[in-house]
Amino acid sequence: MRIALAQLDLLIGDIDGACAQIRQAVAVAAKQGADLVVCPELAAFGGYPPRDLVERRWLVERQWAALTALAETVALPTIVGCIEPLAGAARPALANALAVLDRGVVATYRKRLLPTYDVFDERRWFRPGEVASVIEIRGRRVGLTVCEDIWPSADSGVDYGVDPVAELIGRCDLIVNASASPFHVAKPALRRRMLADVARRAGCPLVYCNLVGAQDELLFDGDSCIVASDGALIARAPRWTTAVTVADLADRVADVALDDIDDLWTGLVAGIRGYCAKTRQGRVVLGLSGGIDSALVATLAVDALGAANVTGLLMPGPYSSRGSIDDAVALATNLGIAHHTLPIGDGFDAALRTLQPIFAGTPSGVAEENLQSRLRGTLVMAVANKLNAMALTTGNKSELACGYCTIYGDMNGGLAPIGDVYKTDVWRLSRHANRDRERIPDASITKAPSAELRENQTDQDSLPPYHVLDRILRRYVEESASPAAIVAAGEDPDLVAKIVRLVEVSEFKRRQAAPALRVSRKAFGIGRRMPIARAIG
Repeated sequence: MRIALAQLDLLIGDIDGACAQIRQAVAVAAKQGADLVVCPELAAFGGYPPRDLVERRWLVERQWAALTALAETVALPTIVGCIEPLAGAARPALANALAVLDRGVVATYRKRLLPTYDVFDERRWFRPGEVASVIEIRGRRVGLTVCEDIWPSADSGVDYGVDPVAELIGRCDLIVNASASPFHVAKPALRRRMLADVARRAGCPLVYCNLVGAQDELLFDGDSCIVASDGALIARAPRWTTAVTVADLADRVADVALDDIDDLWTGLVAGIRGYCAKTRQGRVVLGLSGGIDSALVATLAVDALGAANVTGLLMPGPYSSRGSIDDAVALATNLGIAHHTLPIGDGFDAALRTLQPIFAGTPSGVAEENLQSRLRGTLVMAVANKLNAMALTTGNKSELACGYCTIYGDMNGGLAPIGDVYKTDVWRLSRHANRDRERIPDASITKAPSAELRENQTDQDSLPPYHVLDRILRRYVEESASPAAIVAAGEDPDLVAKIVRLVEVSEFKRRQAAPALRVSRKAFGIGRRMPIARAIG
């Protein structure tokens, strides 16, 4: 049996576009002699997660009508993720479903395990299915599952009390899983082990088709594959790109290990490109400080959009060093991007004169520092408006965690490309950017990080060394470890208490931050929903 994995990059709510992509994928598969085409979870609705767009019942009905029409024309049996409207008064009145197309919608299956952890909230929108489904296609018994249905509780952390895979054992010749499985660092290896375990447990091949592309904060890496009953790879689709991959169940391919930092780079580039394309943004603008964070974001943006679509702004202030200005110019030259110098000194002086009746007699401090950042943020947004471009913020996860950023200043923008990347990984990615030639000036990578908002300032005046900070943040933010447990692991008690407090009191900033591309298990945003008003510590 020859099976086609239709790994698609879709736009949520674009029903016509989704059906066109599915139709094209089937045509490609037919030319390669496929017997069956498998598409990702919710493909007919334009991808995942649809969130409250599903409350537009008319749009769901339109999708179902388009899918029904598509079913009459596809040349091969095709399994498509969709939203199935359910009859009756019970709510939710929708199912996350699979439709089997073969000269009509010949069968449907409703996803049984609906996740509500981390970035998922499917019980809000969907009613779980209650029965297993095995259909016959080309003389083969095919068991149907959707994404979470095959994830064991040991990996998902949730025990649903139901095991859809167990109910298919002995009843089918292969299992199909249509998926929308978001990426995070280390997820590919985890997923690969899980798929092999499921295939061995079921005693039959497993066909896994994943979504690819960016959707708001979420990144989908594709990596669709077919796994043999012994766990070996039959076929594997490319990562981070659309593809129709056709294979025979008798085929075998090598299981190639990933370079994690190269894969992260590719994912961030795909995230910027996809977010801009799907929000209809052709150009971006960002501030260039001469530091490593803005340098990394600019380089990622060039790889995603091309140098002609990236504009950098140098905005020197009273404490900007000559070296930082030179490094920013060198970066822009290396990348070939347009850059403009907009000094903030006069604006800063004018603002201080306006504020003098209130500021008089007080020492210079955070208010004056943040004022510089907010002047820069105002200029970035003004240029973005004028150029019909989107502003990118350049802060990293370490800064965002501790509130070491200025709301309405350097946090201004439509997307935070590295907002889920710790500072220690910013250095790793920046060195990776220079693997073939120097794009990010070496000085930006090696010099002590500084916001340059006061004389002789460095980040370490306010924060511990980043390798220490990131180690504590990973434990506290991603593992939800208690301060006591972190101290017991060997960290300094006073430092832990300080960092915990910074994380807790900065929640209001993160609530207003630009969406950050999610690359960790626990990113700020939809996967970490904390109250602003709460006890601290």
